[in-house]
Amino acid sequence: MFSGMKKDCLSILKDGNLISISPGGTREALFSDDTYKIMWGNRTGFAQVAIDAKVPIIPMFTQNVREAYKTLRCIRVMKHLYEYIRWPVAPVYGGLPVKLRTYLGEPIPYDPDITAEELAKKTKIALQDLICKHQKLPANTVRALLERFDGKSKEG
Repeated sequence: MFSGMKKDCLSILKDGNLISISPGGTREALFSDDTYKIMWGNRTGFAQVAIDAKVPIIPMFTQNVREAYKTLRCIRVMKHLYEYIRWPVAPVYGGLPVKLRTYLGEPIPYDPDITAEELAKKTKIALQDLICKHQKLPANTVRALLERFDGKSKEG
């Protein structure tokens, strides 16, 4: 784990390593809903880092990840407070033993002629495709728990 500063990310990528970035960050983790809504806003820093490092982006999605840990995201005041102080204040509960499966999408290759905004949009579309293919929506914690035992997954 490291700071996530642009220079650190570039250094790690240029050394031939992979990094995992969550453009939605804490906001998406705490306040997204059971439709697995992507909450990136206008964030393009991750795309700019990939362009500057001349590396592809590999979209990644973990099925049922929002069912393992839950927040009281229905309390609007907590979201407003988070937006104001930028500190996670929503109570988190869980650690539930749901079935988690991680899926990798097709790499989005480095393209020197693409802008960070265009690359971020391509990445968001690729991630949404992974969500649609692999996550039963709306998400349901009981169903995610039962998937641990039935061995079946959503395949399309």
